[in-house]
Amino acid sequence: MLATIAMGAGMSINFVVVAPLTRKAGLGEVEVAAILTLSTLLYAVMIPRWGRIADRVGRKRVMVFSLIAMGVTNMAFLFALEAGLAGVITGTSLMLTLIFVRLWFGLLTPGLQPASMAAMTDATTIRDRAAGLGMLGAGMSIGSILGPAGAAALAPFGALAPLWGTIVFCILIGILLGFSLPRTVKRPRNAARPKPLSMFDARVRPHLLFLLSYFIGVGMVQQTLGWFIEDRYALAGDDPAAVGQTAVLYTGIVFSCMAVSTIAVQFGYISRLKPDPRKILWVGLALVAVGYTAADVFHAFPVLCAAFLLIGAGSALAIPSANALGSLSVSREEQGAAAALMSAAPPAGFIFGPLMGAGLYQVNHALPLIASAVLVGSLAVYAMLVTARRPLAEG
Repeated sequence: MLATIAMGAGMSINFVVVAPLTRKAGLGEVEVAAILTLSTLLYAVMIPRWGRIADRVGRKRVMVFSLIAMGVTNMAFLFALEAGLAGVITGTSLMLTLIFVRLWFGLLTPGLQPASMAAMTDATTIRDRAAGLGMLGAGMSIGSILGPAGAAALAPFGALAPLWGTIVFCILIGILLGFSLPRTVKRPRNAARPKPLSMFDARVRPHLLFLLSYFIGVGMVQQTLGWFIEDRYALAGDDPAAVGQTAVLYTGIVFSCMAVSTIAVQFGYISRLKPDPRKILWVGLALVAVGYTAADVFHAFPVLCAAFLLIGAGSALAIPSANALGSLSVSREEQGAAAALMSAAPPAGFIFGPLMGAGLYQVNHALPLIASAVLVGSLAVYAMLVTARRPLAEG
């Protein structure tokens, strides 16, 4: 969970710090989006491979390596960005340098998600699997709150100080895991290597498509929510900087509502009562669909915040349940590979979802919310009629 907190803080702080600094360095929005999209694409492609590596060499080793690599690659990105701000590298050279450095991030760091999910599946049973995996999701939510908060606290020490903070945090957590987690049990040299688990495997394919569809819907909303808030509440004026700050504040409040609700449901309900993932999956999805619908129908800002409180509660129920059901569909020896496939769904969804959301938003501002509500609502119906009636077998 500490590892996912570090990862969540590192990723969320990028939205707060990196985007405006790259603009100051002379890069446009499309160029910045290209840098991050290429990195996300490579990240998604590499996750299953790192899951198989975690099966072969051990979860702990991969987790420690990924955290250290996250710190080192972010440090390289920071140095490149600092050179751009100083005018040492400019234009196309700066963009290519940032792409090159960021691709190493996508290549070396994706092992943390599948390894941590596989380690959690090793440490849990059929009864508490969803609660354990939910702790990892709660860790990401906590990190998403700590990232912007840390940026605000460290900003007085310099524009790049928040990035240094996350770099040090990731490396320290990696060192802590190296000393605190159980030692990796050595595999006999003649032991058979775990068989790779294909995304087309009939046991995991439904769960993978389910999660991919869900995160496509989430990506459509998260990409367009800031624009939606700015346009709905007519945040316009003579001072563009003040308007931008207000839009960021409003959007931050909404996302904070969602994160706080996720944490509250995880620790107040799932971790304590350990409900059957089949029974709460469709409930969580239904809450998310209702929240998206309410965000579109009701215009008052407090109601928008309440809608995202509902969405956060629903995601706390749905995401760990879907991951747990995916891991329980395979044998113990295949846990790492299954966890890798499940953890590839969020970045894959965020490759397609934002592009679809941006296209729909240009047609009508409400379409991303409506489309996401319909998509997640359909998943809720499927989960209630099909998934909830399937037998649950220990994997």
